[in-house]
Amino acid sequence: MMSVIQVINPNTSAAMTETIGAAARAVAAPGTEIVAVCPSHGVESIEGHFDEAIAAIGVLEQIKRGKEQGVSGHIIACFGDPGLLAARELASGPVIGIAEAAMHTATLVATRFSIVTTLPRTLVIARHLLQQYGFTHHCAALHAIDLPVLALEDGSGVAQEKVRQRCMQAKREDGSGAIVLGCGGMATLAQDLTKELGMPVIDGVSAAVKMVESLVALGFGTSKHGDLDYPLEKPLSGAFQHLN
Repeated sequence: MMSVIQVINPNTSAAMTETIGAAARAVAAPGTEIVAVCPSHGVESIEGHFDEAIAAIGVLEQIKRGKEQGVSGHIIACFGDPGLLAARELASGPVIGIAEAAMHTATLVATRFSIVTTLPRTLVIARHLLQQYGFTHHCAALHAIDLPVLALEDGSGVAQEKVRQRCMQAKREDGSGAIVLGCGGMATLAQDLTKELGMPVIDGVSAAVKMVESLVALGFGTSKHGDLDYPLEKPLSGAFQHLN
């Protein structure tokens, strides 16, 4: 059965959207079409709570558009999973966040995992998600490469090498059985790092693609019984009218 998965990069970087789309297509089944999109307005990188709040609106706009286009499911390709529950209220198909997908996957192949992400200030966001998803006791350590998200797209290779070094450090020091890459812009690094380190290095974009494919194949969409039912009908004003 042909399925169409909308992969949403919540920031406005076209280059990062291409990176994320390439990672998704690399693992997609032959019958799966990947549509990688990003908002036309918002923030060019998501590196804090303020950025996430702004990006969540762009995510909801893309969810609405994807639903109107008849996509089978949606992926939120930012490690903060911005707007995830709100997106599930709007969507009928499954919606998976890449942090959620990566953490779930890590617990299926290892008892403990480490996370390697970008800026130190985003570590608290990862900790909040670990608590929310119930994985705090599965996470051995969190590491930051101390470079901004867009350094992954500057062509220098510096950020990619820092990710590699942090992953090697995590393997040496953390006692983890798997490593989770904590940024959508790291998505294309996972396969090579898995081979080099000899342990699972998990990219949430790839993991989310396989989860959405599985849910679609099982005939499951987002439950509309309970709190993820469609939003209550009420008028939206001003800049939000188009979300009606």
